[in-house]
Amino acid sequence: MTVELLVDGAELVTTLDAEDREIAGGWVALRGGLVESVGGPFDERPAAERVLRADGCLVTPGLVNTHHHMYQNLTRAYRPTVNASLFTWLTTLYPLWAGLDEEAVHVSTWVGLAELALGGCTTTTDHLYVHPRGAGDLVSAEVAAAHELGMRFHPTRGSMSLSEKDGGLPPDSVVQDDDDILADSERLVALHHDRSWGAMVRVALAPCSPFSVSSDLMRRTAELAERLDVRLHTHLAEDPDEDRFAARTFGCRTVEHFEDVGWMSERSWVAHCIYPDGGEVRRLGAAGVGVAHCPSSNMLIGGGGTAPVAELRAAGAPVGLGCDGSASTDHASLWLEARTALLLGHQRRGPTGMTARDVLDIATRGSAACLGRAGELGTLTPGAVGDLVCWPLTGIRFAGALTDPVEAWLRCGPLAPRHTVVAGRPVVEDGALVRPGLEDMLRRHHTIASRLQRLV
Repeated sequence: MTVELLVDGAELVTTLDAEDREIAGGWVALRGGLVESVGGPFDERPAAERVLRADGCLVTPGLVNTHHHMYQNLTRAYRPTVNASLFTWLTTLYPLWAGLDEEAVHVSTWVGLAELALGGCTTTTDHLYVHPRGAGDLVSAEVAAAHELGMRFHPTRGSMSLSEKDGGLPPDSVVQDDDDILADSERLVALHHDRSWGAMVRVALAPCSPFSVSSDLMRRTAELAERLDVRLHTHLAEDPDEDRFAARTFGCRTVEHFEDVGWMSERSWVAHCIYPDGGEVRRLGAAGVGVAHCPSSNMLIGGGGTAPVAELRAAGAPVGLGCDGSASTDHASLWLEARTALLLGHQRRGPTGMTARDVLDIATRGSAACLGRAGELGTLTPGAVGDLVCWPLTGIRFAGALTDPVEAWLRCGPLAPRHTVVAGRPVVEDGALVRPGLEDMLRRHHTIASRLQRLV
């Protein structure tokens, strides 16, 4: 049977299937948005409507981004927040983000998704928790951008309900009533959530953090997620200030509060998780709570700590990779996050503490497990989604890198994909976005960012 796309001629195909097969000279055939077959140089290739060459490339499953705030690329490297602590960073930027509207969110999401695709990401979440009054349907504006670019998208309906007057951090203008948040969450799930295999859009519910929502909202959101059968996401154990806030407000540690409000389950995945103690790591792992590891953000504004990635994985917690917001990491390259995860793993546990294959597993299968899509995303095996990346291992950056293409993939570089394929269709081809309109979007983005930053 003829397939729509054949990716052929790879130096190495790393399948991340159940046997962790790595196929020198391999190829991948895609049909109906899924992987049809995978083979080596002596296996018969199927007839294909189109062939995409991967000569000199490492072919991997598409990278999966488990935590992001795309609207934040409108305030990248904002000078008053450079070198600020997390709480200072947030309170400085909340008044600027209060100017978000549908256009700002659509444009910033479009630009953020394009940047991610150019960095080898094929599926991404987004945690949009700022919903100013009268701003419109911001999550639907995001979904429209993902549809235009052809990216697989997991938007999360974020929320904040505690303003400064309630003991929280955000101003009144960006918080909402609990009942309004829950009603809109249910509306968005009904409108956008696709439960089918290979779905392009799935919605999760995502109160922002323990210091920006009420305990009652956390409990009611967990109950709603159970009823609607969708996933839960929030920030957790991100900063030492968070535990101090939890002790003062709830009389316990932040992970204890997380458990008390009904979130300690395999339905949940959390961002950062830098500061759990040993017992909390074991409880998170036993419950199957996923963790989005965000190495760049953790180092820049996370209080100086490093997430216990190896310990979490050993305890049974799925660990994925996340860029976090483009106003904290100031970039959206999942390849750069992967390389940083490798370096941090070495720093924490020595030269054998993390390998490139460990990181690739985290960025693909681990991330897929965080999103509840293990076996569907993050692997090149028949029936899995047709998402893959062709990484060129050629030129001066790879001179002498002859013995291990997977280690070379992260140790050498910097690196950008030659091709990024989502659901069997190229989104990036020969290093460029397939979808036209990037320059126009960047002009619109500049205008909106200037307005939000009050530079015009």
